[in-house]
Amino acid sequence: MKIFTSIFVLLLVVAGCTKIPADLEPIKGFDLNRYLGKWYEIARLDHSFERNMVNVSANYVKRDKGGILVVNRGFNKKSAKWKKIEGRAYFIDRKTVGSLKVSFFGPFYGGYHIIALDKDNYQYAMVTGPSKSYLWILSRDKTLDNKILSDLVSKARNWGFETNKLIYVDQQ
Repeated sequence: MKIFTSIFVLLLVVAGCTKIPADLEPIKGFDLNRYLGKWYEIARLDHSFERNMVNVSANYVKRDKGGILVVNRGFNKKSAKWKKIEGRAYFIDRKTVGSLKVSFFGPFYGGYHIIALDKDNYQYAMVTGPSKSYLWILSRDKTLDNKILSDLVSKARNWGFETNKLIYVDQQ
C-alpha cells in the first residue's frame, strides 16, 4: 500500500494541478447527491499508480467536515494484494459544475473533471485530470452497455484522447 500511495502522491506533486485541458469543459447541472456512491472503472489510460490493477472501484461519500471522502480500491494482479487509498475532494468552483480537486496526501491536489455524464440516471461518467493523459470511464455497474461505451470512447477520441491506449478493466 505504501508504494501505491507514494506513486499517487508523486503523481499529484508532479501534476500538482487542478486545471482542465484547455479545449474541454466540465459538465454543468451537476448534482453531487446523485453522484455519490460506488462507481466501477470500466476503462482508463495507463498510469503507474493503477498499473496491474483490476476490480477497480471508487466510492464517494459526503464528509461531515465538508467535502467528499474518496475511497479508491483495486486488486493488483502482480502483487496479488488488494490496494486501497483514501482522499478528499472539494469543488473548484460552483457545486453545479462537475469540476473538483482531489488530494490523497497533504496539500497536493489534482483535477477531477467530469466531461460526460448520464444526467438522467447517473449511471456512467467520463472523467479527466489536468491533461489528456488522464481519462477514466466509470459505471455504476461492473459492465457498461457496448453502445454507450463506444459512444464515450468516440467522444474521447474526438476530444483528442489517445483512446487506442485505453485499458479495459477486468471487473470479475
